[in-house]
Amino acid sequence: MFVVTIDEVPGYRIIEAHGQVLGTIVRTLAAGEGLGAGFGAIGGGEIQAYSRLMWENRQEAVTRMWTDATQRGANAVVGARFDSNEFGGIAEVCAYGTAVTVEPIAPATQA
Repeated sequence: MFVVTIDEVPGYRIIEAHGQVLGTIVRTLAAGEGLGAGFGAIGGGEIQAYSRLMWENRQEAVTRMWTDATQRGANAVVGARFDSNEFGGIAEVCAYGTAVTVEPIAPATQA
């Protein structure tokens, strides 16, 4: 099982392409977390609640993308990318790539 940002999996050859796959998630911080994060932003620096939210969103988006790929019969996703937006405390993340089936490249046999 591979999800890579490059267009091939080293040591493997693509034998079938299954098309574009994606996984999306849209979430917001809990009311109390959002309020605390807003006050934290006033002083500058990292807003840990939003960092955690975005990390969790990316993980879930990749999981959903992988589920889409396996449902199509793929065993890898190449060219994986993320797109994210934030609006009014709502965070959206989309993971997308190309679902493929790969097989190992047989090592050269010595005579």
